Amino acid sequence: MNSITKEAAGVEHTELAADNALYIESLYEQFLSDPDSVDTDWQDYFKQYQSPNDAKHNAIKDQFLLLARNQTANKVGPASDNAAISTPEDCADPKQMAVQQLISAYRRRGHRRAQLDPLELHPRAEVEDLTLAYHGLSEADLDTVYPTSDLNIGKKEAPLREIIEIMERVYCRHIGVEYMHVTTSTEKRWMEKYLETNLGYIKFDEEKRLSILERLTAAEGLEKYLARKYTGVKRFGLEGGESFIPAVNEIIQRAGSYGTKEMVIGMAHRGRLNLLVNVLGKNPADLFDEFDGKVQPEKGSGDVKYHNGYSSNVMTPGGEAHLALAFNPSHLEIVAPVLQGSVRARQVRRNDQARHNDKDGNSVLPIVVHGDAAFAGQGVVQETFQMSQTRAYTTGGTVHIVINNQVGFTTSRQEDLRSTEYCTDVAKMVHAPILHVNGDDPESVVFAAQLALDYRHEFDKDIIIDLFCYRRNGHNEADEPSATQPLMYSVIKKLPTTRALYAQQLVEAGVIDEEKAKNYEDLYRESLDRGDYVVNSLVNDPDEALFVNWKPYLGHDLVDDWDTSVDIEKLKEYGHRMAKMPEGYKLQRQVQKLVDQRLAMQTGEEPLNWGAAETLAYASLVDNDDVLVRITGEDVGRGTFSHRHSEIYNVNDGSMYVPLAHISETQARFATYNSLLSEEAVLAFEYGYATTVPNALIVWEAQFGDFVNGAQVVIDQFISSGETKWQRVCGLTMLLPHGYEGQGPEHSSARLERFLQLCAEDNMQVITPTTPAQIYHALRRQAVRPIRKPLIVMSPKSLLRHKLATSQLEELANGKFETVLPEIDQQNTDQITRLVLCGGKVYYDLLEQRRALGLEHVAIVRIEQLYPLPEERLIAEIEKYSNLEEIVWSQEEPLNQGAWYYLAPHMFRIVVPHPTKAKVMEPVARPPSAAPATGSPKLHAQQQQTLVAESLGVSVDKLAE
Repeated sequence: MNSITKEAAGVEHTELAADNALYIESLYEQFLSDPDSVDTDWQDYFKQYQSPNDAKHNAIKDQFLLLARNQTANKVGPASDNAAISTPEDCADPKQMAVQQLISAYRRRGHRRAQLDPLELHPRAEVEDLTLAYHGLSEADLDTVYPTSDLNIGKKEAPLREIIEIMERVYCRHIGVEYMHVTTSTEKRWMEKYLETNLGYIKFDEEKRLSILERLTAAEGLEKYLARKYTGVKRFGLEGGESFIPAVNEIIQRAGSYGTKEMVIGMAHRGRLNLLVNVLGKNPADLFDEFDGKVQPEKGSGDVKYHNGYSSNVMTPGGEAHLALAFNPSHLEIVAPVLQGSVRARQVRRNDQARHNDKDGNSVLPIVVHGDAAFAGQGVVQETFQMSQTRAYTTGGTVHIVINNQVGFTTSRQEDLRSTEYCTDVAKMVHAPILHVNGDDPESVVFAAQLALDYRHEFDKDIIIDLFCYRRNGHNEADEPSATQPLMYSVIKKLPTTRALYAQQLVEAGVIDEEKAKNYEDLYRESLDRGDYVVNSLVNDPDEALFVNWKPYLGHDLVDDWDTSVDIEKLKEYGHRMAKMPEGYKLQRQVQKLVDQRLAMQTGEEPLNWGAAETLAYASLVDNDDVLVRITGEDVGRGTFSHRHSEIYNVNDGSMYVPLAHISETQARFATYNSLLSEEAVLAFEYGYATTVPNALIVWEAQFGDFVNGAQVVIDQFISSGETKWQRVCGLTMLLPHGYEGQGPEHSSARLERFLQLCAEDNMQVITPTTPAQIYHALRRQAVRPIRKPLIVMSPKSLLRHKLATSQLEELANGKFETVLPEIDQQNTDQITRLVLCGGKVYYDLLEQRRALGLEHVAIVRIEQLYPLPEERLIAEIEKYSNLEEIVWSQEEPLNQGAWYYLAPHMFRIVVPHPTKAKVMEPVARPPSAAPATGSPKLHAQQQQTLVAESLGVSVDKLAE
């Protein structure tokens, strides 16, 4: 074993000689630099002692200096600094390593002994590795002095008794910290220093303690006031978790001192009304009016009071800051990714998108508040954590607060709630520190809030505060919780409130007397009676520069016609710019061919395909119209079907170049990101982004349109209904590849019928574009109109390269999006007796067969926009044909899916008042089916032939091969 045997070094006997100290210290240095450079036995020894990434190694040196002082395991009292070192046998101490292992055990496992539960319902099991015996120590060792240079307590050595007292105070009182799962040594050392220097808490001065009491009084006072005034009415009160209010207040004020200008909060029901009044500064009188039913929505449906958002400005030590509480539906954790998208957009607006590379970029802070059962149970939490450090979705770290009521609705048995010890264990997947804290110790809660904010500011990463508390009432105020949790609520009924406990603590400490503490309650209640604002830091005349002005985008009718033309020479110029690569950039052969072909298309030498037109739309928006463009989704850089290629790779070094980001020096931002394999969280993120930046085109593309069903919650509760519920406008664009290509049930349908069923009140737009010019104008229309509505695009697959699905450059330069495309071949309208209406890919199947069969009596009209349905234009098209005998709607989807059930009542209303010889309109579709499509290519082909033949009014055997 190098120059020292195992026996001599004491590895086998766990005894290290003091006169080998310098050698072993140098060996340890070598190990820190390159672990494999030392013998495996030494590696094993050093790994037990300290992390190989931890450069702090003074304790190694101190260990050998103290070997002579603690000559026996039973020695009492500190040794003299001048104690002589005699022989290795005299100074060898086998227990020093045991002490270090005990310290490490406290850091790693102390949280399992911490006093976290205010109810004390579940006694915690003995933690074996926090006992002396586990490490080969005993009470006889308590007065032996050991080095403490590895601790952050301001002294180099201390008796074991004192070391244990410090470890207990730091890691086992009312804060239990989990951070040893963090893989970065720097973060672990920072956490250890923060905790151990402060001995697990900060001793607050009297002013701070009184401010905590004042906020607790406000939190409790509002709930008591509402309980008396609106007995039994649902409000999802904060009783039992009142420490949440001073914690959030502390985070806001401390973040402001760091220069944060915006803080965005997302949370579900519990405590939301309390936060609105006592932190964001909503006028209590307005809240009471909502309870009294005096507030009615000016338009739309409105929403319940504990879903609504709010914004205000408050004063902090660093100046004025803007607070925003995100709107939230009942789907609990879904607000988390929505909030992250909003924060990212705000950071981009402040040139702060890459916070993780910008230590001064601290302008926008996300705060997400969770419930314990939802945090552990809902997959969107995991998806959002997985996004947190990715290039497309990072927001520089989020402060998470779990209001841990220790019960989910009526479920409190841990074996029913989750499979993990803590509800927060899922956060370990991103190595986020977790601060478990007893909610009945408000000072520890505020300390945890400070620690969390400081950590986030230092490392730009997520951190979690797990606020162990309880709910004094049931899931809502109409429930009787003792029916399902009799033992829990027998304890709760006897338990003084957090505010009462803390007030008594301050009285006993001489910080305040009982009369003044009672006066806090009276003053707050009087403020509520008067309807006064109860947030002292509220800014009554806010700085409007801190938030976005949406007024130019409000109050417009959803008009279809809009000028989306661009000078043709500019379009050609964009084509040249996108084809120009950096010097020395070598492309893969097929990509180079695509770039060359696209240049010919974009300069008018060849007809444009889908990708050429789409990228011209983006180029014109970022340069000509100064519109931010952001595109995300699975494989969007290349495009799932290899049509976009907005990201170009150098085959020599793998570097990536985005031509659309280099259109001009003054262009708006263009960004494209391949997302992680998530639909729900990613779509929610983009919705949040789109509701925050108005002058932008925010695009999410599904890999296959079918996959959008993984994000149905976002569509139902935000995209389709956010405007009517919350007056929250959004211009998000969704590209959903849709079309029956024989690829089976999960690669055919984007579930068009579901979107159409959700359409009402001009809430969104649903289109089925069939030409490159149409997608070009649709994307430009979406961005340049001063109207922000979600745009749902049933985008194609086979049409991306279809020989007939092309456009001329002049159509892009001069045209606009057409909601209805007329018949393109038949000029003699008098000979038309059969009119086929359709949308999407099926049009080209119909067109090719009609041409092949020479069916001059059949006209085909495309409805390119299904919602809002362009009824006047459809009527105009129908009225062109005075000799119609038959009108059919042709769709590829089964009859019970697709657009027919939506269209039928509209079409009857259109056709009947404008009679021709035609019968009432009839549908042609695949037979009704429980699945979207067949998995058999042969059956698919047969169904498609039958569909086309019936639509054209011919037999299948007449179809051209």
